[in-house]
Amino acid sequence: MDRGCKLRLWSVLFLAGALVGCPSRPPVPPAPLRAPEAAPPAAPRVGRPYDLDAKQSLLTVLVYRGGALASAGHNHVIASHTLSGTVYLPAELGAASFEVHVPVASLTVDEAPLRAAQSAADFPPDVSDGARDGTRRNMLSAAVLDAAEYPEVVLRCARLEGAAQPPAGDATALIDAAVRDRSHTLHVPLHYELSADTLTVTGEMPLRQSELGLTPFSALLGALAVEDEMRVRFRIVARAAPLAH
Repeated sequence: MDRGCKLRLWSVLFLAGALVGCPSRPPVPPAPLRAPEAAPPAAPRVGRPYDLDAKQSLLTVLVYRGGALASAGHNHVIASHTLSGTVYLPAELGAASFEVHVPVASLTVDEAPLRAAQSAADFPPDVSDGARDGTRRNMLSAAVLDAAEYPEVVLRCARLEGAAQPPAGDATALIDAAVRDRSHTLHVPLHYELSADTLTVTGEMPLRQSELGLTPFSALLGALAVEDEMRVRFRIVARAAPLAH
């Protein structure tokens, strides 16, 4: 290999190394002003309210590397420990509804215990501070979630499909997901258990970033990229509000 070829090869490898932390994208030119899409209506508040217990609830999103240079990047675990909202349980469970708020600025990246809970082959522990910080910076930037302009993701459910009566069962929630200035309809499978005054809802599903109106990160003509499909897991614990006298 001649000297010129070697220099070009090392330049490409250096650039790939600089991008391994899922870095911030180049500045995005201002988008033309447009009227924001109307927010979906609030979920019906019918039935007994159950308030989310943030300390017991957890949302995790597994994000995967892609492209020809995928081995130079990392898979990441995004998490929220600060969910808030209320679930309403009427006598007819199919009419149950909820509204959940996900504060964007409090999302975490690659907490050691959460990475350790995943497959070691896909989520090894050796993620540098730079990779974590670069991923979080990119996630909150105007190019992705735009935390400065849109501080919350809001999930609203107006009904459950296929729900059986408590104490436990499986169902599909029809959810309006408000991300940035757009609303997206999702069908989310879940499992629920009602014990005394505690409601626990769990679930796991694949979800594409494009389904939320987001564009996955890509660099070097796609040689280094983030896969469109993510893996979402959630555990929601809610406590019954005191009955009014």
